[in-house]
Amino acid sequence: MAKKKTLFECQSCGFQSPRWLGKCPNCGEWDSLIELSSEQIKFLKETKSSSSKIGVSQAQSITKVTKEEFTRVSTGSRELDLVLGGGVVLGSLTLIGGAPGIGKSTLLLKIAGNLAHSGNRVLYVSGEESAGQIKLRADRLDANEDRLFLLSEINLENVLKEIERQDYQFLIIDSIQTLYSDETPSAPGSVTQVRTITFELMRLAKSRQIPIFIIGHITKDGSIAGPRVLEHMVDTVLYFEGDSNSELRLLRGFKNRFGSTNEVGIFEMRQDGLLDATNFVGKFFNKETLQSGSALTVIMEGSRPIVIEIQALVAEAYGHPKRSSTGYDNNRLQMLLALLEKKLDLPLGTYDVFINVSGGIKISEPSADLAVISAILSSYRDRELSAKTLFLGEVSLTGEIREIPALQQRLREMETQGFEKVILPAKPLEKTSIKYYIAQEVSKIVEWIFV
Repeated sequence: MAKKKTLFECQSCGFQSPRWLGKCPNCGEWDSLIELSSEQIKFLKETKSSSSKIGVSQAQSITKVTKEEFTRVSTGSRELDLVLGGGVVLGSLTLIGGAPGIGKSTLLLKIAGNLAHSGNRVLYVSGEESAGQIKLRADRLDANEDRLFLLSEINLENVLKEIERQDYQFLIIDSIQTLYSDETPSAPGSVTQVRTITFELMRLAKSRQIPIFIIGHITKDGSIAGPRVLEHMVDTVLYFEGDSNSELRLLRGFKNRFGSTNEVGIFEMRQDGLLDATNFVGKFFNKETLQSGSALTVIMEGSRPIVIEIQALVAEAYGHPKRSSTGYDNNRLQMLLALLEKKLDLPLGTYDVFINVSGGIKISEPSADLAVISAILSSYRDRELSAKTLFLGEVSLTGEIREIPALQQRLREMETQGFEKVILPAKPLEKTSIKYYIAQEVSKIVEWIFV
């Protein structure tokens, strides 16, 4: 009697093993390997067999390669077009992720209405809601268009049949984790299913030049749920950031084969949907007064300077001191606290320290270091900082305050919003109406912090 062949696959990274392993040797996840059925093993063999029959391509000199021209189409949203690099590219595959309730489906349904209003045939496929539920949201978003078609379906083959039946120019999948293919007998959302479905959607997008938007759920740590191969296969990966209870949302690009990932789209949740934020100035800080523990700074989100408020709470610890940050790197916070203890002799080792970036923004640049330190000192001494003063500077491990890029753009934004003073590490190269104080070391900041 022939021995039954078995194959185990990791649900996190797709690693395959002939025997079960408690820990995946590729990604390090525990209890992530599951046994594939005989149908799944047969499908994998057929896929490898068909791919081996494809002719071998030959390399050519890069000087002889013809540059490919991309055609872009406006989505009707200025902010989304900005993040995509000027509009959606025909034949592209775009993945949008974010926390539940952040506005993924709301945004894409509004975009679908915009595209349909421009004369495009758009298919919106939902595996989580019925057509009637989507219709209710479309009424609120004013997205009712004759060229917008709804399909409540979770079977990929049925979706492909619908696309064959009518000539659609845009496709929206909500969401990728709910779809399944008959050719891959496993649960929706598994590695094999997601990989198969994404490959079929990619083939469809490239062969028919149909831009496809895919909504992806995220895990507790903020990454797209399912295998990482999903992010590798698509052309563009966008993430929503922000507090679902706040009216402002940020759409940040983490991968874009057709443009830069530096730009960030800012949206505002209103009664009629998630729309471009026309006036977000002053939404990330208190314009009038600051309480003790708050400091202001200017960060660059793409090409746009944004004034934000850093909030700190320093309180005497009862037991083991806690360090926590929201919107700011926790490891960098630990470094700054150690620096303050060494350079300023502050006994922060016996205090709880909490940091929060107002408005739900996540800071990825070190230019806010000086503002974080100022907020900590303000909370520790229980003294308010001036609402007309901003703090700019990166802090090194030696306590040196270093210069930051795009300083003139930040200063112009401060002038526009009526700020009067700024503490920074070097003299500005251009003339400014802002009164500035230069502090090149952390030990010197105490001289200027409460001016």
